[in-house]
Amino acid sequence: MPSQRMQVTDQDLQYFVNTIKSVSKYDFSEYSEKSLKRRLQKILEDYNLDLTSLLTSLRLDRDFLEKVVKEVTVNTTELFRDPPVWHLLRSRILPRFKNNKTINIWHAGCSTGQEVYSMMILLNEMEMLDKAKIFATDLNSDVLDAAKQGVYKYRFNLGYLDNFDKVIKQNPLNFEEYNDIPYEKYFDIDKVRDTITMKKFLTERPIFRKHDLVVDGNIFFAKFDLILCRNVIIYFNYSLQNKVFELFHNNLYPKGILLLGMHETILGPWASRFERLGQAYIKK
Repeated sequence: MPSQRMQVTDQDLQYFVNTIKSVSKYDFSEYSEKSLKRRLQKILEDYNLDLTSLLTSLRLDRDFLEKVVKEVTVNTTELFRDPPVWHLLRSRILPRFKNNKTINIWHAGCSTGQEVYSMMILLNEMEMLDKAKIFATDLNSDVLDAAKQGVYKYRFNLGYLDNFDKVIKQNPLNFEEYNDIPYEKYFDIDKVRDTITMKKFLTERPIFRKHDLVVDGNIFFAKFDLILCRNVIIYFNYSLQNKVFELFHNNLYPKGILLLGMHETILGPWASRFERLGQAYIKK
């Protein structure tokens, strides 16, 4: 057992990635090394293991392997994260689909689902929810289970209610027709139980599926008007990013839109296949 903090080396990381790949379908070889090193370091410290013990446990204990994979792939999210992005969605992106009979939306790497519910709330306020088909995927089955439940810690989300105010409850874009929207329209707040629970008409709508962007491709056999993949590709290296951009481009309708995180952008050969609008990329 380690008695002091050890710095993860490139070789340590390679052993870790190769071991997981050899005993499962998971392949992290094209993930960002910097991000993976941080997560491997945390795993070693949390379980108080040295690398040899960790690798042995990964080979022999399937449940432990799945637990480690979940820790590697966990991604944080929140209601209406980055309000300016939601202002862009409300004013410049979603109105493009107003006259569509249906709107296919894919949340790739949806984590615990707050982004999915944020989208449905916004669509409902724009009277577009009934025509929307919402698909949401993640590699981590634990966060998918949480997303399906739509129950979140109240105190943990206090700051995120401020995001709701900025996007929905207030009127930041000065719409002529606007009504003050109470929280209770979309979720129940129980301060005693410390929970925020999404309304049933929201939780029963999305299709949640386990999905690996690296190997699974498009599992829905549908084209999409809008794909959101925010704060996910930042964990991929350049080669894997391009593979994912190819997947998204091939599965967007013409003029379909890909929305990335605030610190993400399309570089390389796929940049010329999209027209940029803030954090949105419109398929040419």
